[in-house]
Amino acid sequence: MTVVSHAEIVESLITGGCVVLLGGIDTGKTTFGLSIAETARKRGRRVAYVDADIDNSTVGPPGCVGLKFCQDLERVDAQTIAAADALGFVGSVTPQGHAFALATATAHLVALARESEADLIVVDTSAYISGVYAEVLKYRKLQLVRPDAVVGFQRGEELEPILSTVARFFSIPVTALKVAPGARERFVEERASYREARLRSYFLPPLSRWRVKPTVFMPTLPPEIDPARLDGLMVGLDDGKGSCMGIGVLEFDQEEMVLRMVSSVAEPARGLLLGTVRITTEGQVIGRVTVRELFGPE
Repeated sequence: MTVVSHAEIVESLITGGCVVLLGGIDTGKTTFGLSIAETARKRGRRVAYVDADIDNSTVGPPGCVGLKFCQDLERVDAQTIAAADALGFVGSVTPQGHAFALATATAHLVALARESEADLIVVDTSAYISGVYAEVLKYRKLQLVRPDAVVGFQRGEELEPILSTVARFFSIPVTALKVAPGARERFVEERASYREARLRSYFLPPLSRWRVKPTVFMPTLPPEIDPARLDGLMVGLDDGKGSCMGIGVLEFDQEEMVLRMVSSVAEPARGLLLGTVRITTEGQVIGRVTVRELFGPE
């Protein structure tokens, strides 16, 4: 691992390939990733930005990995890449317990970017870096994505276990960058407010309300399940071809005993992927569940 300046690493990365950015909360990953993407766009590169931070997302709504193609934008910044060109549904706003879904969704969108012949793919990851499960998640994600370079951002040595694993198990360059002195750490409340605003903006009217049948879900609902238990759950809308059209929230009508799905997506979905977080269309995260809690012991 080498330590170089931000400007030097930007110049080395915009030549092309896939670069994965690693780091904890508010270490400047997204700012750096946007800088790489904008610099490459100005040089005439076909740039794709994959945002795998499912909590404080920049591309698409929280709960999803988002992909944005940048070459036709006037500039690349947080505003211009906010609307995703493709989504990978995870169904949670925390990576813990969702490593498989997060890693496969990220790999799927990187594959889409490669199929679209992007010259440069920037992958911005979550701030989940502490502990053995975080290390396993990053390893599995890199194993599936197969990047050409990894850049890690750290204040001290908090990222060393992950960066050492990357250097040991992958034949790719690993660069360590110190967090810029001006990088400000946001309070938990600030991050929660940002996530809420992102969800609320996604569910702006007009919203569609679809009555849904028990047979459209994945995982398949057991016949005896009480549909009221699904009230408030985030769901992913699948187009029947393995692509996520967007997200919705389930709404159980106690008076009519009817389950509906509320979404900003106007077209009907072929199937719904169950998430594990309860949300409102106003953007609040009101609870988290597990598959065991929903379906009972297997």
